[in-house]
Amino acid sequence: MVRASGVSLIELLTVMTIVAILLAVGVPSFRYVTNANRIAAEANGLLGDLQFARVEAIKEGLTVTACISSDGATCSGAASGRWQNGWIVFSDLQNDQTVDAGDTVLRVQKPFTSSDTFTAAGATSAVTFNREGFATGLPNGTQITLHDSTTSSAWTRCLSITLIGLMAVQQYDGSTCT
Repeated sequence: MVRASGVSLIELLTVMTIVAILLAVGVPSFRYVTNANRIAAEANGLLGDLQFARVEAIKEGLTVTACISSDGATCSGAASGRWQNGWIVFSDLQNDQTVDAGDTVLRVQKPFTSSDTFTAAGATSAVTFNREGFATGLPNGTQITLHDSTTSSAWTRCLSITLIGLMAVQQYDGSTCT
């Protein structure tokens, strides 16, 4: 008996079933990984720039400020506290949380391309570090909270800043950051 070359219907259905099972398992896992990486990158981006501002303030013996900036050159968003619009880090020689003549912009973060929100408690639109590395002009325990577009607490992160300049990204447990 000579067998014709090709694939039988049973073999084709078996392969299609295996592919469907792999996709059903793999797609949700891939979405989890991409969401987790995006949220971590956004939160760590601000954390890194704030740590950079603190180190520069100590190293140079000057006041350094990180503020919301949609244009990458001036502070904007006063009283909005919406850090997803972008931010800058600059040497703040006049200690007035505005970019003046003589101030140098050290870093620029462009607005988020996602629909995530990064909102500060108390509408904090700038964080200033003095030459000792202390955060000045902030309410004690300031938090900037990152929500993804689904506003799921699984993807919510909080960036806490203390008056002594310590910063950390914390997970949200549904009611508070831990």
